[in-house]
Amino acid sequence: MSPVELVIFDCDGVLVDSEVLAVRIEREMLAELGWQLTQDEHVARFLGTSQATFERKLQEGLGRPAPEGWFELQRETLFRAFDTELTAVDGLPEALAVIQDELGLASCVASSGDHAKLSKTLGHTGLHPRFEGRIYSATEVENGKPAPDLFLHAAERMGVDPARCVVVEDSAYGVQAAVAAGMHAYGFAGGLTPRAWLEDAGAQTFERMAELPALIRDRQRRP
Repeated sequence: MSPVELVIFDCDGVLVDSEVLAVRIEREMLAELGWQLTQDEHVARFLGTSQATFERKLQEGLGRPAPEGWFELQRETLFRAFDTELTAVDGLPEALAVIQDELGLASCVASSGDHAKLSKTLGHTGLHPRFEGRIYSATEVENGKPAPDLFLHAAERMGVDPARCVVVEDSAYGVQAAVAAGMHAYGFAGGLTPRAWLEDAGAQTFERMAELPALIRDRQRRP
């Protein structure tokens, strides 16, 4: 087992508690188009995907293109919710302090969101300074999650062998991408994705962010 040198964090649902807001808003807006999805159905279909994949899957599910301006309205509605409701994931700032400061590990963000969204969410929650200059988006690679491209891109930019990287994810697609990249995946089961879905995708799961530093420290100690 290679020692951990880099911790790669997904953003939505891992660093910031945005997935609850996004799923709520998207389900409401899709219902207005006549497509009723349960929360689990929405999570299974869309959680962790890039905007391009979201748009493709939505058109496939509707059987027709979304109305003109629908995606712009979706984004505007979501950003308004961020302004009033978005918070960091509970326990995340404290976990980051241990991982970055006490353990001294390098870290970065690798998200399906674009840079405008990442600036919005990380900036609003005060997390941006923790990752400034080390924030990577699926818009920078050819294929989004579950392909490994984004995580391999982040490792390359950070100058770390993929075998020495671990990934913190909250979606099955993200876990699949980490495994495909040859990285150990920690699956955060305190969000919307059921623990079993994360484990089936190949993750070592945990429910509280306070648990994460100990899991990483334990991996560091193994021969």
